[in-house]
Amino acid sequence: MNQTLLSLALAGITLFSAAQAQAGAIHDAALFTDNTLARNDDQSTGSVAIGFALNFNGINHSNLFVNNNGNVTFNGPLTTFTPFAIKSGSTPMLAPFFADIDTRNAASGVVQYGQDVIGGHNVFGVNWINVGYFSSQADKLNSIQLIITERADTGAGNFDFEFNYDTILWETGSSSGGTNGFGGISAAAGYSNGASTFFEFVGSRVNRAFLDSSASGLIHGSRNSNTNGQYIFTVRNGQVVNPNPIPEPASLALVGLGLASMGMMRRRKAHA
Repeated sequence: MNQTLLSLALAGITLFSAAQAQAGAIHDAALFTDNTLARNDDQSTGSVAIGFALNFNGINHSNLFVNNNGNVTFNGPLTTFTPFAIKSGSTPMLAPFFADIDTRNAASGVVQYGQDVIGGHNVFGVNWINVGYFSSQADKLNSIQLIITERADTGAGNFDFEFNYDTILWETGSSSGGTNGFGGISAAAGYSNGASTFFEFVGSRVNRAFLDSSASGLIHGSRNSNTNGQYIFTVRNGQVVNPNPIPEPASLALVGLGLASMGMMRRRKAHA
């Protein structure tokens, strides 16, 4: 699959030139720093209060778990480091960058999270800013942010969430088959309510698809935003409004490549 087809495959997402080196999508980075997940590999917080209730597929959630590996979950912590397919029946989660993040190297940032107010709305955010990859590598760093916004002004339990990307320089930890942050089973991104509502970004688990150096990189696209690297989703009455369309055939082929790569390795991580 050449880069042109990969770019066209991102249905519903506006793509921009790979010449734009930085997305600048992360905003209010000084917020969400009240709580810190200590330097670790594959760990999670305990149950954390969101600060408001959100309705996701008819289930109300007031708490979540912040996982070091680029996602938050609602039913319990997730220590899995090799990304699996985000699909119907999978773990209820919001996953801006599901991959083997490792913050043990002092040159890596740490995962921070907390409640705040933006534009008069209650928000909960998580910063994975300048984070490294397994095993304790920090020669390449990624910067990712999740913001969940209460929109009870439009109805009880309504909310928005956004995935923000400034820099994606690595995609895989070494226990997921990666070498120097590349190859193997690459990062996945998307969401699932654990039942019928789910979406996985085209390019998930496809080598180099999300990197800044690729025309299909996360910092080169957007959704419901004029800011490169920002993907905004609206949830009303428990359902995501206007989810991205079903992928075109080229997109499905890419997803197939990603699924095929998952069968290549099921390794147990050798912790340093």
